[in-house]
Amino acid sequence: MSQDTHTSSIATAIRQGRPFGGVEHEVFLAIQRAAADLTQESAALLRPHGLSGAQYNILRILRGAGTDGLACGEIADRLVTRDPDMTRLLDRMERQGLVTRQRASHDRRVVTTKISTEGKHLLSQLDEPMAALHRRQFAHIDPARLRELATLLDEVVARPQPPAS
Repeated sequence: MSQDTHTSSIATAIRQGRPFGGVEHEVFLAIQRAAADLTQESAALLRPHGLSGAQYNILRILRGAGTDGLACGEIADRLVTRDPDMTRLLDRMERQGLVTRQRASHDRRVVTTKISTEGKHLLSQLDEPMAALHRRQFAHIDPARLRELATLLDEVVARPQPPAS
């Protein structure tokens, strides 16, 4: 099918009548739309458990950190989607009993956050439903093509960053 007569799924979804400004623009919008749709489904799964996507991500990060826990900045660096107010988010999670926080004795400025027993329990309840959701979300794509998509997205994420000004 020629480029001129092909209408992409993203063009149809957003009712784009005119050609995109370039394939890069089309891909950018397609990634944004796919991320929004996929995120919306996972948010619906998390909502009954009182969790946002960022809170779920933090619990997974802290579970992976083990018994040492992590400082707030380290958690922020590992988040999939940046949250501008990590302290408030961690405060809320602490009130929910999902994490514990403790000031380091060697440096009172450092606060270490750890996943609580309740947080581990909630996360273990969500592991299989979230895995099943992801399997459903991508079931229509051949596994080899899914691997290819993962590789392409790795290239997007690893793109060279412009020099700091």
